[in-house]
Amino acid sequence: MNLAEGVQLISLGILGVMMIGAAIGVVLFSSIVYSAFMLGGVFISMAGIYLLLNGDFVAAAQILIYVGAVNVLILFAIMLVNKRQDFVAFPNSWVRKLLTGLVSVGLFGLLSTMVLATPWAYSTTPVVGGESSIVVIGEHFFTDFLLPFELASILLLIAMVGAIILARREYLPDQLTRSNVGQTVLTLQERPRELVSTTSETKE
Repeated sequence: MNLAEGVQLISLGILGVMMIGAAIGVVLFSSIVYSAFMLGGVFISMAGIYLLLNGDFVAAAQILIYVGAVNVLILFAIMLVNKRQDFVAFPNSWVRKLLTGLVSVGLFGLLSTMVLATPWAYSTTPVVGGESSIVVIGEHFFTDFLLPFELASILLLIAMVGAIILARREYLPDQLTRSNVGQTVLTLQERPRELVSTTSETKE
C-alpha cells in the first residue's frame, strides 16, 4: 500500500467517524437547533466521501444543495416557528424508544450483512484521468438542458421571494382599505425617529 492509499483510508475513516457521530447527535440532542447543525455535519462528511470517490460535482452539489439550501431552510423554519414551550414527554414513551432501537439495530444488521456478503472487487488497473464531470455537466446544462435549467432557476427564485414575504409578514398592515391599497401594500412600516434618538442618547 502506497502513501496515497494510506491517506485515502485514513481520510475515509475520519469522515466515517464524523458522519456516524453527527448522525447520532441528530437523534440524541434534545434541542432541534443542535440537531439541525449536526445534520449539516452529516452532509459535509458525505461530501468528503464523494470527493474521495472522485465525484467532484456530487460533492459540490451536496454542499450547495443540502448544506446551503435544505439545512438552512430547516434552520429558518425553526426560527420562524419560534416555539418557546418545552417538549412534554408522552406517556409510555419508552415503548417508542424500544421500537426505534429495535428497528435501528435491525437495519444496522441488514446493512452489515450486505457489506460482508458482497464480493467487493478491487481493481489493480490505474485509473485514467479524463475530463472533469463538472465541465461535462455544465456543457449539457447550457446546451441540451438549457430550458429546464432556466425554469428550475425561476422556480427557485419564486420560492425565495415567497419565503422573504412570509418572514416579513409582521410588517404588513393588518387592515387595508380600497383607497390606500396601492400605496401601502408594498411599503414597510418604518421605525419612529423619536425612538432612535432616545436610544442613542441613553447609550451615551
